[in-house]
Amino acid sequence: RDLHRVDRRQASDVYKRQLQDAIADAISTATRGAGRVNILIAGKTGVGKSTLINAVFRGELARTGAGKPVTQSTQAYTKPGHPLTIIDTRGLEVGDYARSRQQLTDLIQERAASDDQDKHLHVAWLCIQDSSHRVEDAEIELCDMLANAGIPVIAVLTKARKNSPFVDEARKLLPRAKDVVAVRALPEWIEELDAELPPMGLDALIGVTAEYIPEGQQRAYANALSTRNKKALEVKKKRAEIEVNVAAGLAASAAAAPIPFSDAFALVPIQVGMVAKIGITFGMELDTTAITTLVTSTLGASAATLIGRSLVSGMLKFIPGAGSAVGGTIAATTAGAITKLLGNAYVAVLYDFCQKNPGKDIDIGMIAQALKPV
Repeated sequence: RDLHRVDRRQASDVYKRQLQDAIADAISTATRGAGRVNILIAGKTGVGKSTLINAVFRGELARTGAGKPVTQSTQAYTKPGHPLTIIDTRGLEVGDYARSRQQLTDLIQERAASDDQDKHLHVAWLCIQDSSHRVEDAEIELCDMLANAGIPVIAVLTKARKNSPFVDEARKLLPRAKDVVAVRALPEWIEELDAELPPMGLDALIGVTAEYIPEGQQRAYANALSTRNKKALEVKKKRAEIEVNVAAGLAASAAAAPIPFSDAFALVPIQVGMVAKIGITFGMELDTTAITTLVTSTLGASAATLIGRSLVSGMLKFIPGAGSAVGGTIAATTAGAITKLLGNAYVAVLYDFCQKNPGKDIDIGMIAQALKPV
């Protein structure tokens, strides 16, 4: 009897270690699988590119010092833990464009030739100051060059006023652009009106850009967006809900397998991976340690409960014939439902936090506390 007890204890310890390894692997996979989104942003000096970048994306990306030079005419802005690279194209002034055009062409071709989707240029923002009321030949040529390379181009009219008449004109002059969006990234004081004009157009730009980001980069794009903008939250929530539905389907399939105890090894890592992916989607830094802390803080008790439930279902699978089917049915239906319930609750808590704390980093302790009843 004592020997039996020791064997069971050892088996339990091995089981727990294997499960913990599976959980760690799920977190690592979620972190690595976030992808990277690369946006090329072009425009003349003073058009407001840095202001626009910092208004749309989290982390004050364009205020972290000079970007890393890519060519003489381009710089790359990125930060550790951010799945976003901004390629800032300079030299659109008439005197510089011809000199930098070939470098830009080479950069586009080099990135397009890569087998790694994370290195491609996914979208381009062509920034033109709204008050200029003109589109230069160099800007038209650049738009065509990017479009010919298969890169979706969005023309962004910066420092714009509401109902700008220049939008329709820009559409005519840039027929290869996917869309033209007028934005004002910062509030603007108008002396003659003695009033301040609020930011505008950022939500439209975020939404239009999301339409052209490849599926493999959607989580990275959602992560990079600042929660200061309403549309950014919608993009994050939509992406997170996709992660929940995928995980619920995987959990149901894993739990339905008629092999004793197999679902515990598959089910819990699926739920852990789901929580990690949702956290990344809502703006967690791509850091395995931070995401592990988030997962263990929010999932600890729930994970233990789910392991218990999966083991109960696993016991039923020892019954020959119908018992195996019954065990699988119970596990599949409950696993899918519980995973979806957990995921939806997690999304709701993160969404609520971001709504109440626009632009702020995720507070792991607060999220964990809010999820305790789940």
